[in-house]
Amino acid sequence: MNLLAVERIKLFSTRSPWWCAIITLALTIGFAAILAGASSADTPIALSATQFGGSQFGIAVVMVLAALAVTTEYRFNTIRTTFQAVPHRSPALIAKAVVVAVVALVIGEIGAFGALGLAMLMRPNDGLGLHSTQDWLNVAGLGPVFAISAVLAMALGVLIRHSAGAIALLLIYYLAVEELVQIIPKVGHHIHEWLPFNVANKFLRGSAVVDGPAPSDSPLSPGWALAYFAGIALVFLLVALGVAKKRDA
Repeated sequence: MNLLAVERIKLFSTRSPWWCAIITLALTIGFAAILAGASSADTPIALSATQFGGSQFGIAVVMVLAALAVTTEYRFNTIRTTFQAVPHRSPALIAKAVVVAVVALVIGEIGAFGALGLAMLMRPNDGLGLHSTQDWLNVAGLGPVFAISAVLAMALGVLIRHSAGAIALLLIYYLAVEELVQIIPKVGHHIHEWLPFNVANKFLRGSAVVDGPAPSDSPLSPGWALAYFAGIALVFLLVALGVAKKRDA
C-alpha cells in the first residue's frame, strides 16, 4: 500500500497527468456533443456514435499519460531513487502500473457516461440508453479498455525509457499501423484480425454495423476479446519487468 501511495503522489505531482485527463474527457464528451448538435433532428444517432471520441482518440491520450508516468522518471533520473528504495524493482513498477490503470479506468468511465449523458440531454427523442449487454459494454467497457491500454503504454515506456520515442511509437502504431496492415496482400486481413486494438474494439462495439468506423473483424467474442487484449498488455508488462531488472536504471 505504501508503494501505491508513493506512485500516486509521484503521478499527480506533475502537470502532464492532469492535462492528459482534461484532454481525454474533452475529446470523449466533446465529440458526443458535436455529433448530437450537428446531426439532423430527423436522424437518430446510435449509442456507439456517442462513444466515438473516447474509443478513437481518448485511448491515445491515456496512453500518452501512462507513458509519461514512467519515462519522465527516467528523464529526470528520479527512477534511480525509486529503485534504490525498492531494489527488486518489480514491486515499484507493478505499483506504478496499478496506479495508472486505476486512473485510466476512472477517466474512461467518467468520459463514457458523461458522453452518453450529454447526448441523452441533447437528443431526448433518440431513445439513447443502455438497453442491451452490448450497450453496456460499449459504454462501461471504455474504462477497462483505457486501463489495459495504460498498462501497455507504461510497459512500453519502461522498455524505451524516452518520452518522445515511446509516445511516437504508441501513436504511430495506434493511429496508423493497424489500419495499414490490412493492405498487405493475402495475409494482411488475417493479421489485422489479431492486432490488439482491433480486438479491443470488438469488445467495445461487437459486430453490429452502425454509424461510425467499421466494426472489428476479430473472430473472438467480446469477453474473449477483452481477455486477449489484457493478455497482450500482461506479456508486455512482464517483459518490461524482466528488462528493468537486468539493465542499469
